[in-house]
Order: sequence, then C-alpha cells, then structure tokens
Amino acid sequence: MLDALRRHLASGASLDSLSESFSVFVHEALKGDLAEVDARLLLWRDSLAHHPLNGLEEENLLRARLDQHRVAREFVAWAEHKLEVRSLTKRTRDTSTIVHGASPLAVQGAGLEAESLGLVASPSLHMPFGTTDQAQVAQIAEHFQRAWNHPTATVAVREDFFEAARALYENRAPESLYLRILTSLFSDFVDESGEETERRSLTGFYDTEVWKKLYKFQRDGVLGAIEKLERHNGCIIADSVGLGKTFEALAVIKYYELRNDRVLVLAPKRLRENWTLYRANDARNPLVADRFNFDVLNHTDLSREAGMSGDIDLAHLAWGNYDLVVIDESHNFRNNPQRDDRTTRYERMMNAVIKSGVRTKVLMLSATPVNTRLADLRNQVLFATEGDDRALAREGVKDIGQTLRQAQTRFNAWQKIPDEQRTAK
Repeated sequence: MLDALRRHLASGASLDSLSESFSVFVHEALKGDLAEVDARLLLWRDSLAHHPLNGLEEENLLRARLDQHRVAREFVAWAEHKLEVRSLTKRTRDTSTIVHGASPLAVQGAGLEAESLGLVASPSLHMPFGTTDQAQVAQIAEHFQRAWNHPTATVAVREDFFEAARALYENRAPESLYLRILTSLFSDFVDESGEETERRSLTGFYDTEVWKKLYKFQRDGVLGAIEKLERHNGCIIADSVGLGKTFEALAVIKYYELRNDRVLVLAPKRLRENWTLYRANDARNPLVADRFNFDVLNHTDLSREAGMSGDIDLAHLAWGNYDLVVIDESHNFRNNPQRDDRTTRYERMMNAVIKSGVRTKVLMLSATPVNTRLADLRNQVLFATEGDDRALAREGVKDIGQTLRQAQTRFNAWQKIPDEQRTAK
C-alpha cells in the first residue's frame, strides 16, 4: 500500500485519512511525496490516549534506530503547515485513505498506520481494498467529508496532537528518564499494589494504631513485605538496627490478624518480653488499642517437647496451625547442621511448623541476614519454600545455591584485590 500511495501522491494535491492511529514513521516513509501535499487526519475515538505517535509494538525496530528526535522534528515541521487533525467522538471500525488530484486513489481498510500500510510486519490480517475508479473514489471521499464536517461526531484535537508530537523530540530532564525506567520496570507491582491497597482498606488495616505510628518509609516496607508474603510466601526485612523492624513486623502481623489468621512470633529469649508487651493490656503498651493476639515462643522452645513457655503448653501445641510465623533475629537459623542424636531447631521449624498443617507464610527480621557466608541467606529463604530449592525457580528465582556460590567466589576474589584498586573494581 505504501508503494501505491507513492505513485498517486506524485501528482496528488491533497490527502485524507480516517485512521485508527498515526505514527511519525509513516511520515518518514512518505515524506518525499508528502512535502507539498495538504492532508487531513481523522483519528479514531481516544486514539491519542491509547496509541503513541512513535508507533505501536510492531514498530519497535523502527524506534530501535534511535533517530526518533529527527523523525518527529521533521514531521512537526511539515505538519504545522500541511496537516489538519480531528478526532471522532463516536466509535467506528472503518479506516480509509484517499488521494485527491490528477491520479485519484481510495483505499478502504488502511489508514495512516504503519501496520495496515505494510511499513512493518503485523500479527493481524490486513486486507485493504484500493480503487482508482473515479465514482468509487468520490463515494469514499464523500463519506470522509461527511464525517469530518459532522457537528457532533468529531472534535478538533490539533493542539493535543502537536503537543504529543513535540514531546517526541523535546529534551527531558534526567530525572524524568529515571522515573520512566522505574515505572516500566515496576508497573506490574504498582498496579497490583493499588488493587491490594484497596482490598486492605476494607479490613480497617489503615485505621489501626500501629499503622498510624509508622513513618512513610516504614509503611512502604510493610506494604512491600505483605506483597512478597502473598506472592512468594516469605520475606526478609533486613533494615539496619534502629529503623523499626519490630513495628514494621507488628503492622504485618496486624494485617494478617484482621484476616483472622493465626500468628506465631519466634524470638530470642532475651527479646521475648519486647514482643509480649505488645499483646498485654498494659499501660506501657503503646498499641493496646490494637488488641494483638499472636503467640510468642523462644527460639530455644523449638528444642523442647514439653513444659510451659509463658502461658503455652508445648506438649499440646498445634505447631502446624500457624498461618504466619515471624522470626526475630532470623540469622540464628542461618545454619542447618544435621544431628544424629537429636532434632535441631532448624529441622523442627521446617518440619513441625512450616511443612505440616496449613500453608505457612514466613516473615524474617534481621539486620545481619548474612553473617559469615552467602549460604546463610539461602537457609533462611528456604523457609518460604518449605525447603524446596526448585520452588524458588517456580517463583522466578534461578538456582539460588549456584547463584550464591558464584557470588561468594566473586566476593572472595574481590577481597584479594589491593585496597587502592578495590574502589575501581
């Protein structure tokens, strides 16, 4: 169709097109023939909102040439003097292009879109019909003229159209480029987070005392942790000391308690009282209004078969009935040595709590999740996958063991580099 347009535009005086979209790369392909041609472009309804002027997905190879600035600038220089633009306010399925002049041509089924004209390959089936019969050309031209002049079916969009075209070559601040990259990379996460935010509001989560006491960066961390728990079944909050990991974890706990989930906190014995205070009807509890109801056990309780731990009878505890387990100082579970004489805490945690009973989500808290080697991290992450390395691959993570071994090798090599060279490396 491009070849046909070129032949007829050579002697054409004007061009009309009803198009689903428009691309500056169409002008690039025809610019020699359009130089002295007056044109009218009638776009489909909402075309500018949904179809960028630098092309659709199939024009990726044209954009990859990295000459968009030049292409867009040359288009605007021509269009400001030669092009009129309107947009439909009603829906249609028709497209057409008409060349007026000594050698008239009308094409139905092809607007000024790169795909329908054959400028780029298309996954869709395009079957445009071209005619040079003067009666048929006149009839198609009359239909276009009627739509163009309709008082309510079309609206002028010239200013919006040219603003979008100029945006393709105007200089942008580096910050805007960085924001564009982040938006592209994390658009799925942002969209899903928005849906989750709306659902969470129905639980009253944003009205809780613990949520109100969080700083902005802590709220971001909480929402990110909940999203990862929902998607991957596990998360490590590894903020530095003093940034409020405990309050972030309490907010996550409250979210799941509002969903009627059962929560267990495992903490070192010296930190047990820090957690039990937030459950107590005690004047020292700043979150007393939230009425927390989670259980608290010591790390060492995983080695016991009976006895009392606070108000919990370990002999009759249903270990596998927890929907969420929060492990404070999770780096204490970084090693998983096998013992013949007894069950280790790591094995008890994995088998009795994680693998048995209901599907358990695991939130880990540690300022130092990697203490000695990167395998420390692997053993903690495995809690989220019930000890299955292959589950990490299903969650989009490659062989974590191999990845960590490679990273450890590179880190060891880096440590051997003299100090004066290390910064560059």
